[in-house]
Amino acid sequence: MSAISSSRSSEIEFRVRYAETDQMGVVYHANYLVWCEIGRTDLMRQLGSSYADIERGGVSLAVIDASLRYHAAARYDDMIRVRTALTAVRSRLVTFEYTIESVETGQKLVSARTTLASINGDGKLVALPDDLRKIMENAPA
Repeated sequence: MSAISSSRSSEIEFRVRYAETDQMGVVYHANYLVWCEIGRTDLMRQLGSSYADIERGGVSLAVIDASLRYHAAARYDDMIRVRTALTAVRSRLVTFEYTIESVETGQKLVSARTTLASINGDGKLVALPDDLRKIMENAPA
């Protein structure tokens, strides 16, 4: 996997693995959500805070809303690019938008958005840790 970052957005590229496809070699639809997670965790790490660091601080970021729009299919062995952008930071919620495309053709495969809530170990909604919120809010657009 290779990654490029510019502030509140990042790109990561990888090849579609056989296990991500169905019998016809087409990517199974749920795998696009996994790819969004790859993009999101990569962007968070590039901003300076990994998910592991966040969780060690007693907070988890739980997906509370996800939407995907499928434009075209990816297939086994295609090179994929996931573009991830941090689009909103609120006291308890964070929103990311994604574009998943073919590296070879540039064709858009999926556009997606996820909203994550900051929760504690008991699953209760809590404010984002101040340091995390500042990292995200102060990242140049």
